[in-house]
Amino acid sequence: MDAGLAQTVAQAGNKPDSLGPIVVSPPQRKPVRRADPGARRSQAPARVAGRPRPQTAVVVPATTDGRATQTPLDTNVVTEVGSRLGLTARQTPATVEVIDKQVIEDRGLRTTTDVAKAATGVIGGDAPGAPAIFSMRGFAGDQINTLYNDIWIGPSTMTGRPMDTANLERVEILKGPASLLSGIGATGGVVNYVTKAPHTGPIVNEAFTGFDSFKGYRAGYGSGGSTLVDGLDYRFDITHSNNVGFIDDTYSRLSNVSGQLNYRVTDSLKIWGAAEYKQDKDRFYWGTPLVPANAPGVVPTSGIVSGVWTNYYLNGHTGALNPVTIDARTLTTNFNVLNNHSGAKELWLRSGFQWDITNNISLRSQVYGYDAHRDWFNNEISSFDDSGPNNVYRERLALDHAQRLYGNVTDLTINSNIGGMDNRLVATVAASSQQFNVSQDTLFFSDTVNLINPDRGLYGPRSDEKIYTHLDKASLSFEDRLKVTSTFALIGGIRFEDIELARTRFSPTGVLRSDRGYPFSTTFNPITGRVGYTWEAVPGIMFYSQYATAADPTVANIFILAPTVPLLLTTSRTYETGVKLLSADKRLEFVVSAFDIERKNVYVPESGIVFNVAGKIASKGFEVAAAANPFGGLKLWGNAAFVQSRFVDFSYIDGNGVFQSYSGMTPPNVPSFVANAGASYRFETAWPVEIGASLRHVGNRFNFQDNLVTMDRYTTVDAHAFVDIPKSVFNSVDRTRLSFRVKNLTNKLYASWGDPGYTDQIILGAPRSYEVAASFKW
Repeated sequence: MDAGLAQTVAQAGNKPDSLGPIVVSPPQRKPVRRADPGARRSQAPARVAGRPRPQTAVVVPATTDGRATQTPLDTNVVTEVGSRLGLTARQTPATVEVIDKQVIEDRGLRTTTDVAKAATGVIGGDAPGAPAIFSMRGFAGDQINTLYNDIWIGPSTMTGRPMDTANLERVEILKGPASLLSGIGATGGVVNYVTKAPHTGPIVNEAFTGFDSFKGYRAGYGSGGSTLVDGLDYRFDITHSNNVGFIDDTYSRLSNVSGQLNYRVTDSLKIWGAAEYKQDKDRFYWGTPLVPANAPGVVPTSGIVSGVWTNYYLNGHTGALNPVTIDARTLTTNFNVLNNHSGAKELWLRSGFQWDITNNISLRSQVYGYDAHRDWFNNEISSFDDSGPNNVYRERLALDHAQRLYGNVTDLTINSNIGGMDNRLVATVAASSQQFNVSQDTLFFSDTVNLINPDRGLYGPRSDEKIYTHLDKASLSFEDRLKVTSTFALIGGIRFEDIELARTRFSPTGVLRSDRGYPFSTTFNPITGRVGYTWEAVPGIMFYSQYATAADPTVANIFILAPTVPLLLTTSRTYETGVKLLSADKRLEFVVSAFDIERKNVYVPESGIVFNVAGKIASKGFEVAAAANPFGGLKLWGNAAFVQSRFVDFSYIDGNGVFQSYSGMTPPNVPSFVANAGASYRFETAWPVEIGASLRHVGNRFNFQDNLVTMDRYTTVDAHAFVDIPKSVFNSVDRTRLSFRVKNLTNKLYASWGDPGYTDQIILGAPRSYEVAASFKW
């Protein structure tokens, strides 16, 4: 958020874990004096029973823009995805990763999916029916919450859209169950997108442009700083990109305009307002058909998929269970209809205040409104069938969303002293109301085309039914941190939530549906929480552990609950422990964690609309991340995750009366091993030059719960070089950067994602590409 915000609870001096006076994280930034934008105003001593009590001062090393000193893994940043207590990522008793705008720029991470995949153990899929969804710690899709400036708008598979990173200050990722902070649907973790916000100080302008070998382009402009009005700061950003796909006739055109004003009424009161408009226009790639390797005429590939070919969609037709492959002639083939389209228009309005009532009591509040319209008009199913000459079965689906959301979040923060121990309590009241209307084609018009050079045709007839969902949420939560000693803290919280859901359904002729249990309404009242500790055994070495819980609908998507599915909330829990190390010179940072997660009584999709019960999903593993700046311009970074995720007690009788059991199988899109590593070196010449490379390895994954088809492990390599041209060359520009990047240097063929709702097709990863870009700052 606010690049000028003092990260006032950051580590300092010999007490890197000190918890100072009340300061709340962005966007409600604590006021600072305009005379010294990078400084922090002095804090009066806290009081107990009316008497002054000495309190350790918090001295925050700051950069020139007032930001806390960056560490190699950026754990010095206060995040709200991990806690509302104003803790840094390092002080939180959980795994919290921060990928800020500098890392995003240096590594050329153009989309939010690119950013998430740079984090430890995260894989991402831009599945067209659910763009920008992720898998981490053994869970995927709606079991990963997505937040926008700390606000939940709905299940990620229903609300996620392709996003450019240019308007983002950073991306925050919290691992494991986290309903305490973001509510339902956070079994695997939370991804929070934080928009750029104003800073106090001189105005800084930025611009960039870039082109790639797919004939895509990207451009943007941003500006922020203090205005001539005393106490008024601003931020404005506008970006546009045309991400052309490697599949024929596919693209994603993204536009984004965002702005925010901060006004410091007094040193203790700040008000602010923000607006953002996003639009995407897309021609999506829905996947490449899986085919039997020894079918007549097929040209098999290797290293993309393996296992046995099974046609799931056409009533379980299996042929002879031949080895599965991707036909080499279809690596860029588009099976979508010629008049396909998808898109979204989203509008955010947010406003709030922060009021430091006393040195020990602070109140902040945010109100928000969100309006979104999304549409899909595509052929979605492309399933190979070896029984006829036109051997790819296709099926259409058109869908429109109209969503409107209003809400408020208010925090009261109290610093106190209990028996000589510093204590901080945050009480949060949140409420929201939203209407989510869906218009969905019920004809599912279908046809068949040839695998090679398909006659793509047009969409065909459409007849829509309407499904209206109303969702009201209210919650009360408490978080507390008790500093038992200067190095040991107990941290915990509890959340009480009331969720009221009502759904109505109308036939294509407009008649109210009264069959299959419609209309219906239900109420959920989950109670979730967390308890943990942090212990800095020696300076720079922080041990932590936590127990946390989460709750979400049995099908993990509250917007597709039907009265025929048990209207229950399932529960999740995690045990996690780890250690966070930061060297005394802050050049080396290391984080390692181990976890054990269980999600009980879940329903797993057997197709797009059919669900079957699984007793439990059990996941355990460990993660490690490290980064170092050992000397000069050398930077090293790497992370790895080892995960074992399994279905437990997952047996049932299917629609054909056949007994099925997936117990012991791995859920879809969950690799057992994921690793990233990279290095770069900056030559401090008259025109500084940096060169670097990164490697990504993703282990075997499955595209369906029977584990018959494996998406094979793969390794990709990216490389970059850029030169920074100093101001002496262009007097009006402080810095000009020219960049060159190569992605997938070895041109590896691989499967990037498999959607369990579209089990006869997988999404291929992009081949080698090149990009040139220029950026300017003045």
